[in-house]
Amino acid sequence: MQRRSFLKGTLAGSVIAVAAGAGLLSPRQVLAAWPESSFAAKSVNDAMGTLFGTADNTPSGKIKVKAPDIAENGAVVPVSVTTQMQASAIAIIAETNGTPLAANFELSDSAKGFVSTRIKMRKTSDVIAVVKSGGKLYTARKNVKVTIGGCGG
Repeated sequence: MQRRSFLKGTLAGSVIAVAAGAGLLSPRQVLAAWPESSFAAKSVNDAMGTLFGTADNTPSGKIKVKAPDIAENGAVVPVSVTTQMQASAIAIIAETNGTPLAANFELSDSAKGFVSTRIKMRKTSDVIAVVKSGGKLYTARKNVKVTIGGCGG
């Protein structure tokens, strides 16, 4: 039984190699559309304006930002955002970074309002969660202290 599996695998691999060598199969670069100007923006308002079309927002208690109070390594700061609102997009912004927009998630209508990722932070600042719901922007903030060398100070 193992011999047959080996022979089938070898034959399939050979066929693919011959097809690729003959030019029948060629890798293609597939990139998702991404808001390059938003990620290149130098201020929070510019990032929100280019991403959502406006920087007008309302603070909301219906958004929860979970991030460490003290991040010992600014290169990997875990952040999660949860909301009970029907969100069409969630963005995460690190306020004092050179390019503040850290992440942007477009959500389908059936998706729950939850995202989790790791971001880079240059120094201590607020992490801002921006939720787009019903065509309006809502925000919540969490201050994260970034230490150097993990000394806690």
